[in-house]
Parts: sequence; C-alpha cells; structure tokens
Amino acid sequence: MSLDYQTFKIINDFAGKNAILDKVGVFCAEYLPYIIGVGALIFALYWFVKNKSWKVVWQALLAIILSRGIITEAIRFLWHRPRPFVSHFVNSLLNHDASGSFPSGHTTLLFALSSAIYFWNKKIGWLFFILSFLACFARIFVGVHYPLDILGGIVIGVFSGWLINKISKKLR
Repeated sequence: MSLDYQTFKIINDFAGKNAILDKVGVFCAEYLPYIIGVGALIFALYWFVKNKSWKVVWQALLAIILSRGIITEAIRFLWHRPRPFVSHFVNSLLNHDASGSFPSGHTTLLFALSSAIYFWNKKIGWLFFILSFLACFARIFVGVHYPLDILGGIVIGVFSGWLINKISKKLR
C-alpha cells in the first residue's frame, strides 16, 4: 500500500462520521472554489480602481490557462490516474465523473490564481493560498483526490504563477 493511498485513507476515513464535518468538507470542496473566484474578481476590481492596471488580471488568466488548460491536460493525456473512488472503496461525499485524478485541476487553477495575486499583494496572496489549500484538502476528505494529486496541482499552479510573473517582468 503506497504512502499516498495510506495518507488518503487517514484523511478520507473521517468522512461519513460527523454530519457537521461532512457538510464543512463538502462546502469547502464544492463551493469554496467559487468564493475564492469571486474574491479574486473583487481583488482585481480593487486593484484596477487603485492602480488603473489590469496586469494582475492578465497574469492570473495566463497562469490559469498555463496550469489548468495546458500542463494539467497534457499530463492527463499522457497518463491517466484513476480517481480514488474508481480504484478503492472510499467514503465518497461528492458525485464526480471518473476523469483523471492527477493532477487536480481545481488545485492547479486555485494555486495559479493565488500565486498571481501573491505577486501583487503578499498579504492577500497568503489568504488566497490558505483558502485554496482548505478547498483542495477537502477534495481528499470527500474522496475525489489523492494527496499527490493535490501536491502535484500545488506545484504546477505555483510554478505557472511564478513563470507568468517572471515573463511579465521581462516584458515590462
């Protein structure tokens, strides 16, 4: 049994044992990403009003396209990793299709977004990182991702945000 699966089991075994914890887990896994997205839009509008610049928006969009639209899809095209509920008996709290599990698309998107915001405002960026981690950790809890899916998504998302920021600085 791999360390990835053992860690998944430890986290997912808490699911289905407490109704409040289950509701919090489902909320974080399913709805918190939307709240993060709305928060990012508010940050972008605030940034535009304050600085008269859409640079943060363009960097976030490019980081998301790179991480979720290109890198994640390329990996999933080359290697299909079944989701935990396909390969094992899990405490599943969310209905999800049986698409590839690695890397987590939600995670790559959220961490690319958080990284882009972090490079413009460190304090707000950390808040986005924390909320993104909660949303992505919850996806393990509800049974749709392994820990390495999330870790891979974090690496890809942060790398994409960093790369777009570096390229943007070179073009200024």
